[in-house]
Parts: sequence; structure tokens; C-alpha cells
Amino acid sequence: MTQRNHLIDLARALSVFVVVTFHCLLYRIVVVDGAPAMVPWAPRPHAAWWTASWFIMIIPLFFIAGGFAHALVVDRMRAEGRGYTYYLTSRARRLVGPLLVFAGFFTLLGTAAAWLWDAGATVALSVQFAQLLWFIATYLVIVGVAPLMVTLHDRFGVLPMLALTVLAVAVDAWAMASGTNDLRYLNLVTVWPLCHQLGIAYHRGWFRRGRAWVPWLALVLSAATIPVLIAGFGYPGSSIGLGDIPVANVLPPTAAMIVLGFGQTALLGLLERAGVAATLPPRVERGLGVANALAVTTYLWHIPCIVIAAVALYAVTVAAPALTSVLLSQVAVAVLTWAIIVAVVPLIGRAEYALVPRLGETPVRGAIGAYLLLTAGTALIWLNGMVLHPLRPWSAVGLVLLGVGMGWLRRAASAPAAASGP
Repeated sequence: MTQRNHLIDLARALSVFVVVTFHCLLYRIVVVDGAPAMVPWAPRPHAAWWTASWFIMIIPLFFIAGGFAHALVVDRMRAEGRGYTYYLTSRARRLVGPLLVFAGFFTLLGTAAAWLWDAGATVALSVQFAQLLWFIATYLVIVGVAPLMVTLHDRFGVLPMLALTVLAVAVDAWAMASGTNDLRYLNLVTVWPLCHQLGIAYHRGWFRRGRAWVPWLALVLSAATIPVLIAGFGYPGSSIGLGDIPVANVLPPTAAMIVLGFGQTALLGLLERAGVAATLPPRVERGLGVANALAVTTYLWHIPCIVIAAVALYAVTVAAPALTSVLLSQVAVAVLTWAIIVAVVPLIGRAEYALVPRLGETPVRGAIGAYLLLTAGTALIWLNGMVLHPLRPWSAVGLVLLGVGMGWLRRAASAPAAASGP
């Protein structure tokens, strides 16, 4: 059995922690005329925030960790003689429980609110909330092509990364020339797959082995290139959009995320060479395993946990107004949010686990069709929300595709060996 790379596990857990904590800071709770209001956080000065944002932008690192993990999985399954359908089913079935619980709960909630309350406001809120699923939709695409990308790296090395980089830069140039920022959504399938490709390369030895000066040079080049992109080529100054910084580099992504991902991969190499997380105490290792097993669940449910924390803290200030400034601070919201996550997410995870299909020895070919429906349904829900109402028909289409894909995947995953395919 291959020994786990604890540094990669830490990188994945750290990515989720930073994303959740950052989302706790996106809005400030203020009391206006005795009523609570949410105000977008607009940190100042801009120059200082822009600089800091590049140090806390962690999303490339998550995809890098995913690439490393998929290289391990693909190698193992090929060594065992497993085919693509087995790989696809083994990866996709893990998302059935989380997506079913999440989409099921919020579809029921959103649909009831749309029919019984204000349909327009509910649909708009559902669409905004479903924006979280951009990550799941993108991840599903990357998982589907991961075996191909491992093969391409093994055969052609850096060439696939260069091709993706050229495409990403072309998209950026097109968006800037036309003044149409939404064109950069095309980079969801160039930038993040390239960061994933960096993880595959890291597994194959990039920056982990060889001459020690190479990762240092890569890190320095990355740090030097980002200011050049900002000052010389018109890229946004901040990695993250906040308050009065509506246009940034992360969503939709720009080629600057590739540069950042390259530097983060080099930093991983330097940390691994230094022996960071080479061994961990058993208790820490188990805790890290649980955190990573619940990473998707934490991501999907952290916004509701933030809302619950904010409402609870405001309720306390009604009884203790002298504590308002402390209780409604972003730090207090973040601390209580994490307390709620620690208490609630494992319980949700148990319910999700019970819904994960068992994996048979040789899943049937239908797994590919099921996976395509699952991916298409998730993408439509990301774009249209989770509500069954005439105001948003494509939401219903997405939910149907997601449900059919889950049911089909369940049958394919647990198919007996007699019905197996390659």
C-alpha cells in the first residue's frame, strides 16, 4: 500500500478551512434603526488588501492536491487491471450522498418558499446560493478526464500544460479586448484543469525530487510574474472579489491563477523536501482523514452554517445589546460558524454516507452515461438554482438530470460481476 502524502492531505484540508473562514468575512452584520443588515466587506487600503489576497488564495492548491490524488488512484487502478468505468464509478459514487442531501433539502425549502411566499425573491436567492456548485461542476469535469490527463502527462510532459496556458491567455485577451468579463468562464476548463495537471506533475516528481534550486526558482518566477500581469497587462489587482472589488482573478478565473498554482506547487516541493508533515501523530492523522472525508460536505453546508451563526449572534445581542460590537464582529461569526460545522457536519456526513452506492467488482458501462447526467444536472443547478417553479424551468431540468444520473449511477455501481464491462 502506498503511504499517504500527509502534506497533500494538509493542503486539501487547509484549502477548505481558508475558503470557509474567508466566506465568514465577506459580509459585516450591522444594526440600522434597530434592524440587522448585511454589508459587503470592503477592506482598505486596496493596495495592501490586493497584496494579501494572493497569499490567502488557496483554490489552486485544492486542484493541485486533487491532481496528486487522482494520479495515485489512476496508477493503482491500472495496476489492478481496472477499466475506466470502474474508475469513474468509484469516484462519482462518493458525491451521490452529499449532492442528494444538499440538493434535496434546498430544493424542498426553495420550492415551498417560491409557492407559498415570494417566488421572484426565492428564485433569485436560490440562484445566488447555487453559485457554490461551480466548484462541484468543474470538479466533476476534471474527475472525468483525469485518467486521460495522467496519460498525457506521462507521454508528453509539460506540453499539455503549455497548451492549456495558451488557451487561458487567449481567453483573457479576448475578454479584455471585448470588455466582456463573463467570457472568462471559459477558463473554468483551462485554468483549473491546468492546476490539476500541476498536481499530477508533482506526483511524478516535479519540485519534490531533483535539484533543490528548481522549486526556489519556480517560486521566485511566480512571485515576479503576478505583479507584471497586473501592472503590465491589465489583470485585476486582487485575487478575490470583495465589496468594491467586483472584478478579480478567481471567479471567473484568469491565467494569473495558473501562475499562482505554479508557485504553490513549488512551495509544496520545498515543504516536502524540508520534511514538513512527513510523519504525523496517529490522532492528528485520523483527524486529518476525517476532515478530508468531510471536505465536500463542509463546503456545501458552510454557507447555511454561517447564516445560522449570524442569526444566533444577533439574537443574543437583542438580550445583551452592550455586546453587539463584539458578537456581530466577523471574528465572532467565524468562530461560531466553525463550532457549528464541527457539531453538525459529521452528522450530515453520516446521512450522506448511508446514501453512497456500494461499489461492485465491475460496474457496467452505463456508468459513463450516468456520470454525464450527473455532471450536466449539477451544472444546470449551478446556473439556475434549486427550485421547482415556472419562473426557473431549467432548474427543474437540472434537478431531474441530477436525480436520474444518481439513480443510474447507483445501479451501475452495484452491478454484479455477471453484468460487468471493462
